Formats: sequence, structure tokens, C-alpha cells
Amino acid sequence: METPPDRPGKPPRSASVTLGSGGLDEALGEGSKATFWNTLGSDGGVEFPAILFDGIVVRRVAGYLVDLILLGVIWWALAAAASVLGLITFGLTVPLTALALALVPLAYHTLTIGGPWSATPGMRLLGLQVRTLGGQRPDFGRAAIQTVVFYVTVGATSWLVLLLALLNNRGRTLHDFLSGLVVLRLMPAPD
Repeated sequence: METPPDRPGKPPRSASVTLGSGGLDEALGEGSKATFWNTLGSDGGVEFPAILFDGIVVRRVAGYLVDLILLGVIWWALAAAASVLGLITFGLTVPLTALALALVPLAYHTLTIGGPWSATPGMRLLGLQVRTLGGQRPDFGRAAIQTVVFYVTVGATSWLVLLLALLNNRGRTLHDFLSGLVVLRLMPAPD
């Protein structure tokens, strides 16, 4: 793999990297100092058409509202089941229940974004999909990074961090930038 002169130690922008058991360093070749973390800012060489970002912020907000409703249903169902289990075990499962309920949003977003549709059910309903900057579907690792950064930054800034989506033409937020992901509109196949 040739390294461009403006990017010493990084893969070419058009490189597609497949990770094997040796990880990213093995995939990039001998002597590479690249790591997972310094590939997150790479644009991957894919130029996404502007139409894929039309109305993206409104769609993302609406999709997240749908996801909040679904998360609420899942959370309340698990809380009801955990309450019954807590009664049966005389409260021994309450600490585990609290941990499990706290992990529901993390699992929901990570498993759906890293899954085969690369989108949460709310995103799918609104015609959105998550991709890496190289155009591939995200793996569970990137989906987990995006989800954790989302909840940490939203919690720390009282949702103000999401205003970043209004300041760029792709509607990307801080958790998108830090995880190397982009949310795109799905376009219908041509006839």
C-alpha cells in the first residue's frame, strides 16, 4: 500500500481495510503505526452525493423520537419483569436490575447500528442509515463508540452538543465525528 506524502503513516484515502485476527496494524502492512483511533478522522475516499444529506437533521431528530418511544416500551417491560423477579428473590436482583436497565439504551443503539441494517428502527422508519466514512457498514465497535460518546456528551452538555449538526452540511454531530461515522438518507433504487 502506498502512503500519500500528505498523510505519513496513514493508509491511502481510497484504501479499504479488512481486519483479521491481527487487527488494523496487520491489515495496513508492515511498519504501520496506524491504529484504530487515527483512522477515525479519515474520509475513506468516498464522496457522498449532497442529496444523501437533504433534511438529515430533521430526519435524525424524528428517528430519535421514535427510538425513545421504543426504548421506553422495552425499558418498562424489562422493569416490570425485573420487579416481579425482585419480589421473588426478596430484592437480591435489584442491583443487577438497575445495571441491566441502565445498559438498555447502550445495547439498543449499539446492536441496531452495528447490525445488518446499520440503523436503529427509528432511523429505518425515516429512511436513514449509518455508514463509515469509507462507505462500509459500521461494526459493533464503532457503533458502541458512537453510542457511548453520544450519551456522555449529551449528558454533559444538556443536549447542546447536538447543535453541531446545524453547523456542517452533512448534519454530523460530535459522536459521528469521533466514531468516524456518517448518517445518510437511503435513496430508492432507480427503476
